Amino acid sequence: MAKPVVLVTGANGEIGRSLLQRLYADGRYRVVTVDLTPLPEKYRGYCLETYAGNIMDRYLLDQVAAHHEIEVIFHLAALLSTRGERDPELAHQVNVEGTLHLLRVAQNQSQRLGRAVRFLFPSSIAVYGLPSVADKQRAGRVQEEAWNVPITMYGCNKLYCEHLGRYFTTNYRQLGALATAARLDFRSIRFPGLISAETVPTGGTSDFGPEMLHAAAKGERYSCFVGPEARIPFMAMPDAVQALTQLLDADRERLTQTVYNVGAFSPSAAEIAARVRKAYPNAQIDYAPDPVRAKIVDSWPEDVDDSRARQDWGWAPAYDFERAMEEYLLPNVRERYANQRPSGHP
Repeated sequence: MAKPVVLVTGANGEIGRSLLQRLYADGRYRVVTVDLTPLPEKYRGYCLETYAGNIMDRYLLDQVAAHHEIEVIFHLAALLSTRGERDPELAHQVNVEGTLHLLRVAQNQSQRLGRAVRFLFPSSIAVYGLPSVADKQRAGRVQEEAWNVPITMYGCNKLYCEHLGRYFTTNYRQLGALATAARLDFRSIRFPGLISAETVPTGGTSDFGPEMLHAAAKGERYSCFVGPEARIPFMAMPDAVQALTQLLDADRERLTQTVYNVGAFSPSAAEIAARVRKAYPNAQIDYAPDPVRAKIVDSWPEDVDDSRARQDWGWAPAYDFERAMEEYLLPNVRERYANQRPSGHP
């Protein structure tokens, strides 16, 4: 029998590229991808088929679904927080309407197959909105249902899509003729700031950590857009991919909810800077907080309570802060910039 098909949207992004490698290595699925830009040749070999197009294109999505019996969807395509603040309407279109299109595809596929298509959705700590640093410090490790009052369009989009996924899973068309039809199986993870060694940071609101490291590796001065005391949870990309695949495989009967926090480590900006300086003694890092971006970071929790993920599906990160730096980030960043020979390179 042919292996089942998994659809990955946003496959050319930070999570997507790492996920493609993981799915290929696992060998259990044939992978179909959709992204605005064509996949680099390196990643096409991991895929059964790749499509370059917009998730807003319903015709494209219907064509993909018509040609493949999709059993799993990883919906990674999104407009992130910084750009979303600059163009909120576009963020809504991509993040909400695009997700709705994919949920519709997944629901139709579930009915067609007679069993639930699993729909994996990366959400974000941007769904939280703590009103002050004092409240943030008092809150400590935040549970899923607390402080769901986001202050960014991206956070609003993600929170609403979590609710959409829950609706499609449990109540879709509950008054209609299709009330008893097979429904999709939506599963979501609220990720902290993700740090990848595969890609260069692109100006995201949580990118102050990786930006410090890349600037030091290139021998460039870095002015951090948050203050030294700013603190949010982070996670190394291999753990993020592990969380997605682990939740994918979890027994539905053991899941007590559709949306889960996951955490790993939670250093302050100053602690990240100190670790970067240890690796690059000549690193030039100062602080020039941007009022708006710093306010957004301050609205996100210092840490998250991921006890439900640990209990329901065995979540446990492999990388703490030191291991993420020493074994994952530094070797890859050093290799990336080896030919530039920046000052301070050990």
